[in-house]
Amino acid sequence: MSPVTSPPLGAAAAAAAVETTVETPVERNGLSVLGPEATALLRLLDDTFAAWGTDAGATAMTMPPLLPAADLARLDYYDNFPHQAILASPLDLAERERHPFDHDRGTFACNALEPAALGLPSAACYGVYLHHAGTRLPADTLVTVAGRCFRKETEYENLRRLLGFHMREIIALGSRDHAEAHLRTFTEKIGAFAEALELPLRREAATDPFYDRGGARLLLQQLSPVKHEFLYEDLAIASVNVHRNFFGERCDITQAESGEPVFTSCVAFGLERWLSALTRRHGSWQAATAAVAWARSAV
Repeated sequence: MSPVTSPPLGAAAAAAAVETTVETPVERNGLSVLGPEATALLRLLDDTFAAWGTDAGATAMTMPPLLPAADLARLDYYDNFPHQAILASPLDLAERERHPFDHDRGTFACNALEPAALGLPSAACYGVYLHHAGTRLPADTLVTVAGRCFRKETEYENLRRLLGFHMREIIALGSRDHAEAHLRTFTEKIGAFAEALELPLRREAATDPFYDRGGARLLLQQLSPVKHEFLYEDLAIASVNVHRNFFGERCDITQAESGEPVFTSCVAFGLERWLSALTRRHGSWQAATAAVAWARSAV
């Protein structure tokens, strides 16, 4: 890791030196439109995080944008995250004429749809576990993916909280030591990157109901947190998550050497949330982009 020194232009000076200010992206019902500057910064961030993964030995993959609802149900997704779940269904052509599109409400009635057999994932890593179901993997497997993710929220707020957004993840599958070392490595890397960006982040333990909410596993999660978030002000922009052998057992993914279920962990970056944090900190798209370009060479 390169030593972090002061950037050529500090955050306050960079913000003051730039004439244009940040324009709020067009946002309707949690769906944002990113303009050219926002798109360029999102790509720069994603390239940076993706390179962290591939430099560590991760295989770059692309998962499907929708997943079988039956497979997500196998992972207890609809029990643990019913408030976030979004399903997709094609039109039932036999019922469409009897239940046409309601122009006043802007919706189709449920009777106009076939049974919902597809889910829109709320995190990029689900497709990785389902893809590797029934396989045997080396104890030090790493995968990186970027996905479009979807979460129903009680309210949406510009880039801070969206219905549809981009997530980059770096996922470890293999031994317990590998999964835990993965999080230590990237916790340090996120901290160094944030320091180079002059972006003060607060690391906090959080709960994530991958498991049964009321039993011994929840108590274990409280005693040994499985999720830590990195917050800028009040906004979580990245997280590190360990799932123990939950996905290894549910998806029958085993370690090639021992035959035991793999342990998994992941590092996740909500890219639009990074855009929000960086532009709030640096004052403009140009200053934020310059800060990222400099910081990625310093870490």
